[in-house]
Amino acid sequence: MGDFVLSPPDAESMDEEAEFTWEEYMEETGADAAPHTTFKHVEISLQSSFQPGMKLEVANKSNPDTYWVATIITTCGQLLLLRFSGYGDDRKADFWCDVMTAELHPVGWCTQNNKTLMPPEAIKEKYSDWTEFLVQDLTGSRTAPANLLEGPLRGKNTVDLVVEGSVLELQDVSDPFLYWPVRVIQNVGGRLRLRHAGLSDSHQAQDTWLFYLDVRLRPLGWALENRLALEPPTALRSLKSAADWQRALEDARLDGQKSPLPLEVFKDHVDLPKHSFKMGMKLEMVSPWEQLQICPVSVTKVYSEIYFQVTLDDLSVDVKPRFVLCHANSPGILPVQWCLKNGVGLERPRGYEGQDFDWADYLKHSGTEAAPDACFPDNRGFAKDMWLEAVNPHRPAEVCVAQITQVRGRLLWLRLEGVAKPLSQCIVDVESMDIFPVGWCEANAYPLTPPLKPVCQKQKKIAVVCALRISFSYILFIVLFNLPVSALSSVPGSANGRYCCSKIFVNHRCFSGPYLNKGRIAELPQAVGPGKCTLVLKELLSMLINAAYKPGRVLKELQELEDQSWDCQEETLKAKYKGKTYRSTIRIVRLADQIPDFCRKVCVKLQCCSNLFSPVLVTDKCSENCSVQTKTKYTYYYGKKRKLSKPAGGEETAEGEPAKPTRRRKKRKAIFVQKKRRSSTVDYTPDSDEGEEDEEMVTSSRPRRAATLRRSFSRRNTTGSQEAPEGRRRSTRSLSASNQNKYQPPKGQDMQVEEEGQLVLDRNPLEWSVDEVVQFINSTDCASLANIFQEQDIDGQALLLLTLPTVQECMDLKLGPAIKLCHQIERVKVAFYRQYAN
Repeated sequence: MGDFVLSPPDAESMDEEAEFTWEEYMEETGADAAPHTTFKHVEISLQSSFQPGMKLEVANKSNPDTYWVATIITTCGQLLLLRFSGYGDDRKADFWCDVMTAELHPVGWCTQNNKTLMPPEAIKEKYSDWTEFLVQDLTGSRTAPANLLEGPLRGKNTVDLVVEGSVLELQDVSDPFLYWPVRVIQNVGGRLRLRHAGLSDSHQAQDTWLFYLDVRLRPLGWALENRLALEPPTALRSLKSAADWQRALEDARLDGQKSPLPLEVFKDHVDLPKHSFKMGMKLEMVSPWEQLQICPVSVTKVYSEIYFQVTLDDLSVDVKPRFVLCHANSPGILPVQWCLKNGVGLERPRGYEGQDFDWADYLKHSGTEAAPDACFPDNRGFAKDMWLEAVNPHRPAEVCVAQITQVRGRLLWLRLEGVAKPLSQCIVDVESMDIFPVGWCEANAYPLTPPLKPVCQKQKKIAVVCALRISFSYILFIVLFNLPVSALSSVPGSANGRYCCSKIFVNHRCFSGPYLNKGRIAELPQAVGPGKCTLVLKELLSMLINAAYKPGRVLKELQELEDQSWDCQEETLKAKYKGKTYRSTIRIVRLADQIPDFCRKVCVKLQCCSNLFSPVLVTDKCSENCSVQTKTKYTYYYGKKRKLSKPAGGEETAEGEPAKPTRRRKKRKAIFVQKKRRSSTVDYTPDSDEGEEDEEMVTSSRPRRAATLRRSFSRRNTTGSQEAPEGRRRSTRSLSASNQNKYQPPKGQDMQVEEEGQLVLDRNPLEWSVDEVVQFINSTDCASLANIFQEQDIDGQALLLLTLPTVQECMDLKLGPAIKLCHQIERVKVAFYRQYAN
């Protein structure tokens, strides 16, 4: 199934601000999303196909061409934590490996391929007879399946093993002893669209939607192994002749044998517990036939210790009984008096003559007993007003925006936002597999039915929420096992592998270029993802726009980015500047294999290091050697590589003629259109990307950059020679042998020394690079703050313009450290005015 864009009905006729997004909708309504951990079936679907305790044979790194048996300790996506056999409970030698890249094999592979099994050197002397040890260690253990270590299924999550065309067996909805083969038509994050064997595309209305963990689903051949009947469902038998059904059964068996479904698909299926229900017992149940009704029902048949049948109580004459198959964990079955205890209305049985229904009288007159409370499990985890995504019970192929309006015990009352009344409400169990966390549809590229009425949005700061397919358990594993960040680059994103990517790293040490504020880049997370390509890239680009000196300028550059070979999806990105909101449609790649090229071209467009954000993590030195680059060559004409113009005021050109005052270019109007919220007024805001830098924007941004300080200095320097005291206009005095140097510069670079208690400079601080500024700070008692100067690209010109308020604001320092730092800066200023200001 292709990708879908979440959008409201008649999106073409609506303003772009009516486009549905979960983050804005939740902010507007003031309600939170239901936590992912409450959706147990979704959490299970994200787990690895490998299980702790499985054995496999792993290549020895220290001894090539030899292998040894290892045990899986835990899993994290396609990453496995392994321990070589022989270490026992000793964790010191545990190691992580990636299923997709490591040399892993099932137990027995070495024997079949004449490879050597040899224990690691560290435990080689621990046992005298390793053969006997292996026999004992492997007895009763389970080897990792070969098809998960080799071939097209290698490294896939359990939910991804169910592919289109897979054949399973489905239990009849009314008879627990009848099964029939079904084919997988579609797999959406584990939610399967199934079609009974023998039916064609013309019978799409008969398709069934079930989550792959549903207990009604079994592997092909399960019914015969358990001596159960294979018959088509009762409701479908009239569609085909008996011979056609038999032929369809044989075809399904052949198809299933050609590409058998791995048994790992069913490893997380829950074994149903035994029930305690008896014939004639009464209970309450959420009606499968009537919307929002809880009715009295009776146990009318006990099939086995696992299954029983309940029938809707109806005292009318000549009524056709309505019954449903149940088991102990069936959603919606409740004990007698549950409605009374939870303040919920109970429907009276049809034909009941009393005005008020009373269970005591009803049980007495019917001569039956109530099912004991011990028959019913209880579970909670949701709260009123939480948002989630839910299947429309009247249209199983449709998933809607839903809000919890009431929570009672293990039942949730949902309001489906995209469904017309009176069908917009339903009751579900907390463990229903027809409810999903916020963002599940977007993460699985499935259309979500949004609210019928577009949201009237408030003006707010840009907020980015990405539905990434990574479970809480992944994060827990990272914390518990100190998983290296570089290893996580291969954690899978979603079931649709082509449209999902691993992590994209923000390499903070790389050159940030003229558009991006390095201080803000340093505040970004180290990586974004894994998840759907368009979601990850949209979040990353939004962060880069917000980290720019002028967000609108970066937005304009990204708008021009395009490549004919890319498979793109258009996304609307925003940029806010001085109270104005700019919007632009950006083309973002949809395929994982195009992400490296997309990231590189975005970096080229923004004139930063091509590794600033990349699928590759830069841990030490950048391969582009970008550390030698500096922003000094850029002026406030961002993106225009022009040298700094000399300050006006009597200076002469090379020909000896007075320099003409710089002509300021006329500002161009931006192509961005700001649509004010709650208004249709169009406002064109000048972008001034080739005009003078807006001083207010730069000074209000935190931290201020060296470019702004240098411009301010250039204006001040035109009158500096007139205002400086005469006593400061002295040339550098030669050093005496008795001078004591507090700062020893590198060899061949005599930059500054102390003379008679004052700093004497042998190099004009206006010419200091960022590295020279850092060297000076490191030579003082403020060395711990040197990294701030490096991060914010503060060179000599910027250093001379720092004041106490500026230092406190830009560097976020308390008063004490700020005063100490300003004292050192003042020493440089005094030396500069004394030696070079003339």
